Amino acid sequence: MGNGEKTEKQKMLASELYLAEDPELAAESKQASRLLRLYNSTTEEQQERRQQILQELLGKVGQKITIVPPFHCDYGSNIYAGNGLFMNYGCVILDCNTVHIGDNVLCAPYVQIYTAYHPVEPEIRLTGRELAAPIMIGNNVWIGGGAIICPGVTIGDCTTIGAGSVVVKDIPANVVAAGNPCRIIKMLG
Repeated sequence: MGNGEKTEKQKMLASELYLAEDPELAAESKQASRLLRLYNSTTEEQQERRQQILQELLGKVGQKITIVPPFHCDYGSNIYAGNGLFMNYGCVILDCNTVHIGDNVLCAPYVQIYTAYHPVEPEIRLTGRELAAPIMIGNNVWIGGGAIICPGVTIGDCTTIGAGSVVVKDIPANVVAAGNPCRIIKMLG
């Protein structure tokens, strides 16, 4: 790419319209799919192998992390996981932008973390261009089963997100929040 034009990957990570079919992104997605297939076929006796695969797949792997298969993501390299992460069965992270997960985060089964989204204007959507916005999850957060974390959301430290919640806007630290849309239902300490 000459004259300072951004690659599709650079556009994706800058929250700008991008083409996911770009050869560089397609190759990275294919590599992630290969690693996920290997990861999801491991057994409970293969904890060391799981850690090796996560080291190759994710952008950062903290100490003592557990992701119970099956696990799915787009690229893996945009996921930065802190120490003590526990993700239960069936979690999905669409990491078309960065996903920063703090220390001691607990995710119940089927938590979905989506940085990816599509333009609402049909004429732009029909061009095949997509968007993605980063997600930040603080330390000591518990996300209940089936919760959906939407693009661009930040969840503060020591917060609990109730099962089945749809988090469409930032949630501060030290609260219990739940519902669709997710809202604060209790302040802590």
